[in-house]
Amino acid sequence: MKHHQSPHLLYADEEGQVYEHPDLLMVVRRGRDWALPRKDELIPLPPESTLFFLPARRAIGFDPRSGKMVTTPYRAVAAFVCPGYTVSALCAYFTEENAPALPLFAYGAAGFMKGRLWVCAREVDKDQRQVFRNISNKKIKRGVERLLRLYPNNRLISHLAKCALTYCCPAARNLALGRYEAPIPTSRHCNARCVGCISLQPKDSGFPSTQDRISFTPSPREIVQLMGEHARQEGRPIFSFGQGCEGEPLLEYRTIGEAIHLYRKGGGRGTININTNGSISSAVEYLHLCGLSSLRISINSANPALYKAYYRPQGYEFSQVKETMRLAKSTGLFVSINLLFFPGITDTESEFEYLCGLIEETHLDLIQLRNLNIDPEVYLKIASPLVNSPSMGLYNFLRRLKKNFPWLSFGYFNPYLG
Repeated sequence: MKHHQSPHLLYADEEGQVYEHPDLLMVVRRGRDWALPRKDELIPLPPESTLFFLPARRAIGFDPRSGKMVTTPYRAVAAFVCPGYTVSALCAYFTEENAPALPLFAYGAAGFMKGRLWVCAREVDKDQRQVFRNISNKKIKRGVERLLRLYPNNRLISHLAKCALTYCCPAARNLALGRYEAPIPTSRHCNARCVGCISLQPKDSGFPSTQDRISFTPSPREIVQLMGEHARQEGRPIFSFGQGCEGEPLLEYRTIGEAIHLYRKGGGRGTININTNGSISSAVEYLHLCGLSSLRISINSANPALYKAYYRPQGYEFSQVKETMRLAKSTGLFVSINLLFFPGITDTESEFEYLCGLIEETHLDLIQLRNLNIDPEVYLKIASPLVNSPSMGLYNFLRRLKKNFPWLSFGYFNPYLG
């Protein structure tokens, strides 16, 4: 095994104190494979990223003297990178018996070298909309309080106030600050049962949802109040239906369409986007006529079998998702996919071929590369039987996509379209 200059292993004690191992190098995981990190994927750990130590998981390092992998008695340490970055390799560890499932985060491989922390990731979007480095919590709280004073009876604003202050949701915090992209959750229900759903998990899943799902359907008036207020604060407003704290927004497409129509009728400007699973293609033309600007469809894979295994759709198939993309493009909407990236699965040859077929068929505009937040072993149990080809790595994955589809853009956020 080649070991070019590579970071040292990070590990933690039982109290969560993190250390650099003096002898062992960091090992990364892509799918079922363990290796040293590639030179093209190591970057300094970005600001506002977080280190986790993993319960009942022992850190694995590489001993350059013996040329062997070593399982240590210490806790594994992983990095959760800040928005705008996609993880290219996961933390390697040995899972002890009866280990609890990990919460719904992405567990990037991290190490220590030259006096600083490093992570296997790539910056895919330079947009600073979810950077809060120089913004105090007091300022966010003041923004929330201002919105609640202005609209004391608006249930949607009250819901998002909790999201901003309790869950520290970046989108809700931006609403409180009157900047960038405003979230508009609308749907209590969903027609998928995603394994990694962050707003609703069955009691026997082994891991809790990270936030509460919205418990009501806002009225068009409540939605338009939020949109109008945000547009008064932000010169280039973006509005996004379909958030982590709700179900599938297309199930409420009539309510959403009425709100968009009222906003546009009143001279409302900005980009109006919907984040969706794309299951109801018949809603696309209606929403476009109401004034929708763009549509982003989330997928973990363009392989129908792997898509179905993760999304567990209720009453629709992946073919309908593709039809929604085609219809959206034909009406003139800007179309993105939110590709939930998992190193060693998404960047394999077979998955790449499926994705190329989808791009050729739909001619989509943008791939947003989000990390799939899930316990790696939970996802591998689903994906491994359906994916059996080598990983090319995130860098090569992006390079080859760009070569095949020169018009295609990559990013992390919904773009402002005017």
